[in-house]
Amino acid sequence: MRCGVDKWETDPDFNLIFQQCEVGNSNNESSEGMNRRSFLTSAGALLAGGSLHSVLPGQAKALGQVSKEKPDYSLRIAPTTIVIGPGVEIKTLAYNGQVPGPLLRLREGVPATIDVTNAGTEDDIVHWHGLAIDSLNDGAMEEGSPMIAPGETHRYAFTPKPSGTRWYHTHTTAYENLAIGTYTGQFGFLLIDGKREPGNYDQEINLAIHHWGPSFVPMVETMREQSANMPLTTGSDVGYKYATVNAHMLGAGEPIRVKQGQRVLMRLLNASATENVVLALPGHTFKIIAMDGNPVPNPKSVEVLSLAVAERVDAIVEMNAPGVWVLGSTLEKARQMGLGVVVEYAGKTGTPVWKDPAPAEWDYTQFATIAEAPQPDDTFVMTFRDNGPVRGSKFDTWTINNKSWPKIDPLVVQQSKRYRLVFRNGSGDQHPVHLHRHSFEVTRIGKDGKQMRGLMKDVINIMPLETVEVDFIADNPGNTLFHCHQQLHMDFGFMQLIKYA
Repeated sequence: MRCGVDKWETDPDFNLIFQQCEVGNSNNESSEGMNRRSFLTSAGALLAGGSLHSVLPGQAKALGQVSKEKPDYSLRIAPTTIVIGPGVEIKTLAYNGQVPGPLLRLREGVPATIDVTNAGTEDDIVHWHGLAIDSLNDGAMEEGSPMIAPGETHRYAFTPKPSGTRWYHTHTTAYENLAIGTYTGQFGFLLIDGKREPGNYDQEINLAIHHWGPSFVPMVETMREQSANMPLTTGSDVGYKYATVNAHMLGAGEPIRVKQGQRVLMRLLNASATENVVLALPGHTFKIIAMDGNPVPNPKSVEVLSLAVAERVDAIVEMNAPGVWVLGSTLEKARQMGLGVVVEYAGKTGTPVWKDPAPAEWDYTQFATIAEAPQPDDTFVMTFRDNGPVRGSKFDTWTINNKSWPKIDPLVVQQSKRYRLVFRNGSGDQHPVHLHRHSFEVTRIGKDGKQMRGLMKDVINIMPLETVEVDFIADNPGNTLFHCHQQLHMDFGFMQLIKYA
């Protein structure tokens, strides 16, 4: 059966249509992969055919219909070459020829428009990560957002909320093509200014971490040495040659320049495709005041902080240890790859200093209030496992309750009700799981862990064989995607839709 426009117009249930499509397998790809790509073509045809209103009533807000009015921002997806270190050139895709992409700063509750032009050779899409906006503009084709074809310009129009440190990035599928998707330089900071300030500070610095030069790593033993994730899966994984903070490797580019006595607000983002990181700044502590853009109920200072893929941390660092330091990964091999940046006090020179911090375990509960959460209206238990590689693929497939995208039924919720998601990691890998268009409250970590309140996030990292519980309010109707934010896991089955009844 072909996914025709007529079928789309008569049945607005994207997930069911997506599963019904049959596409020939001519490139030794899995049928799931081909079905997902057929979705791109159908969504584009749908937009061109003018049938958006019949599919998503009340949500077609001028996306793809670029008016003559000047947008608030314009982004151009195009191939570019960046120099991340002496003699190290990276050919990649980026926004406006820079990595990270332009800083986008919007006001909470004030309507905004962003034009995106695709000057690349493949369909692409931009996801506005962490915003509670409509499904059409969210930037996930699984929710119904249309892809941007090469040569086309689409206008995203939405009212941004909530305030805080958000970000934007491509949400296209990569599969085994490590030259597209989040393996590229398509990411940038999206700051939503509100009435609340994250704290008193003298300087603000945005720092985005990314890994470059991806390649297949077939042996688990090799991957254990290269990756902070330490997977125990049976298939191939992805390893990297280089890492950067913003656009440069450690020692290349300009240092962060500070003065003694300053309070510096550091916004840290892990924009890697697959790598979780652990960071430290010797002689200093990070007072964490927000996670994923949301103020934490219990701000606390730590010497070491953990950032899973797609997580953000806002931290105040008091500059009270004059010298020249390395802010970087706690893993020596990662620093050798470039994962770090020099912090230089005014009037100080010399070789940047690194000192290993004392061992520390990352504990989300320390930033929350220890209290019992309200009872949910319903609970969904979700167990994650890997099933080994499918025929013709180098990578493991991933399942939620023994089913993989797209052959997985959606979770159905009712508006305004409170739902508990119980995440059970039955694998040996870490999973930074992300919920689109909503924030969730972390309510318990560990099967026998203490209950907690107030820690609001949109990504949480689930350790191997760990159980984590989160609650969310179904207060933003529309198709909502849930997935592991590791590109490799998302592409190979680790996704599910949540639908409103």
